[in-house]
Amino acid sequence: MPAAHSGRRFRSGLFEIDLGNGLISRNGREVPLQEQPFRVLEMLIERPGELVARESLQTRLWPADTYVSFDEGLNTAVRKLRVVFQDSADNPRFIQTVPRRGYRFIGPVTEIVEETEPQKPYVTAPVELDTREAPDALTTAAGHESPQTKAEVLRAKRGRGFIQWVGAAAVAIVVLGGLAYVLRARSRQFVPARARSMLVVLPFQNLSGDPAQDYFSDGLTEETITDLGQLSPGHLGVIARTSSMAYKHTNETIGQIGRELNANYVLEGSVRRETGRVRISAQLIRVSDQTHLWAQSYDARNLGDLIDVQSAIGRAIAEQVQVQVAPQYQADNAQLHAQNPAAYDLYLQGRFYWNQRTPAALRRSIEFFKQAIAADPNSPQAYAGLADAYNIGSIIGALPSKESSPKARAAATRALELDSSLGDAHAALAMEKSHYDFDLPGAKAEFQKAIELNPNSAYAHLFYSGGYLMPMGLRIEAIEEMKKAVELDPLSLPINNFLGETYVLAGDYPDAYQQYQHTIAMNPNFPLVHAYMADLLELMGRFDDAIREREKTALLSGESEQESAYKAARLTGALKGSGVAGFWKEQVAQDLRAKQTFSGGYDAIAQDYALAGQKDLAFQWLEKSMEAREGQELTLLAVDPMWNNLHGDPRFSNLLRRIGLADVAPAQHQN
Repeated sequence: MPAAHSGRRFRSGLFEIDLGNGLISRNGREVPLQEQPFRVLEMLIERPGELVARESLQTRLWPADTYVSFDEGLNTAVRKLRVVFQDSADNPRFIQTVPRRGYRFIGPVTEIVEETEPQKPYVTAPVELDTREAPDALTTAAGHESPQTKAEVLRAKRGRGFIQWVGAAAVAIVVLGGLAYVLRARSRQFVPARARSMLVVLPFQNLSGDPAQDYFSDGLTEETITDLGQLSPGHLGVIARTSSMAYKHTNETIGQIGRELNANYVLEGSVRRETGRVRISAQLIRVSDQTHLWAQSYDARNLGDLIDVQSAIGRAIAEQVQVQVAPQYQADNAQLHAQNPAAYDLYLQGRFYWNQRTPAALRRSIEFFKQAIAADPNSPQAYAGLADAYNIGSIIGALPSKESSPKARAAATRALELDSSLGDAHAALAMEKSHYDFDLPGAKAEFQKAIELNPNSAYAHLFYSGGYLMPMGLRIEAIEEMKKAVELDPLSLPINNFLGETYVLAGDYPDAYQQYQHTIAMNPNFPLVHAYMADLLELMGRFDDAIREREKTALLSGESEQESAYKAARLTGALKGSGVAGFWKEQVAQDLRAKQTFSGGYDAIAQDYALAGQKDLAFQWLEKSMEAREGQELTLLAVDPMWNNLHGDPRFSNLLRRIGLADVAPAQHQN
């Protein structure tokens, strides 16, 4: 018989925990959970932010005569809770492990009481989390948001810039677990047909016993992915870093990983770094029959040895997979041999922090890349990394675009002077040309060169789609590029989201709705997908549903339940009282109040006014956006339906001419 629980009810994010009935629900839908994991949750949720000792859990939930199985039982219970909350042990948002001591519930907790009584929000004690392992996003304990989060959500609320997707998603939330069931059921319409084999490089295990060496094992993983991506581009596709890093410390089998990522081969390995020596072990496994095709260990004592190891791994894989090695692959390895070992190590540290995509981490990455350049002024990789850091810095609000974009251009240009075969440098320069110079023909040439040099770069396909093809109204081509990006990085929230956005910009609302639903299924706690779903619902005239999505966005972005509910109530009241015009008037007021807390985001306010039919104010804010060089949104002016109310106005035509979009025809949008 189930044990009796207290009659209290709690809410954390989108989850409601009913202790009286022993139930947990997400978005109003009951989530199955066995009795013992629920009882562990009960003890944690009743003491939010506090450490619940393992001994306390054992005394209350495991009788003395079951002591032998206590560790296994508790670990299993916590693992099942993390599946329900789609949480990660390495980067927790709800349940934090305190090694050898116990657990702590770190999500925002509000007790649900009668409406006649004020709600009693719990303040969760600040938790210091190591975010270094975040795949492509900032990981924060729920309720402890980055200072940039609300600003980015507002910018994404109306702004349709595709680069905002990358930056805003990166300062929102990480997706590490709970994806397997979604990916197994994933509709094949999201994955283009292909004739080549696919390889996933799992994160190299750090066997050094020193967490401070994680940057090296992670960096080696990323460099191996990049290296193998150029091995035989026409015949071997390589899954991108974001999706690969989602399996760090995974317990999933090779078969599961292969099915989830639609991969034919898996490369797994380990790194042990000690004074003056690096030992690398790697093995290649065929997914279809779990056959270990090849395994080898290598010792490297300097950078040249390390490059030889990467080259040897590439040649072994080419032999086993039976693909022809591209001539450029050998040339690239020769170029790497010329690097300074100290500079290369600093470069890896720069990439380590760059991948976290937070303002603080971006600033650290810039410093590491500068140090790498100081150690070796002829390192093209360091200059390319610096260009990427400046580009992402402007995207996530760490640096003003007018300051960072010229620096990105200078760094990318220098990288290409040193090595014209660096695809990353071409992509970085293309972004600057598109979103700062408004030189779309120049951006096209650089995007295409980046893809030619590395067809396995998911972000090169993403940037080409959103930075040139869609702005120019080449909608079918833009969708195809996005599908290639999804194939290469199927677990990336930003990429999946922008596929949905690409459908919106192409005028295909049904497919956009389905893709957003897919992204929500991947991680329902990802705030920006709800913001963009709200935009789509507004375009479809479903304002009541849109308000609910706006409320979820606010709640998941760190606002209190009371504040998010208040804003939603205001929008609902305005809609009922004054119709759509009233809705937009209230939306403008709310976004203007939020705008007071950060700089930039002029395009979002301009779009509010455009939707409200206040053209003069819309153009005033668009001019501010032009002055600030918010190019990630401005390049989409011609195709974004959010600007439809401005079509036909000479001021709008003038803006399109200034950006180089005068000849782009608006889409015919489907409801």
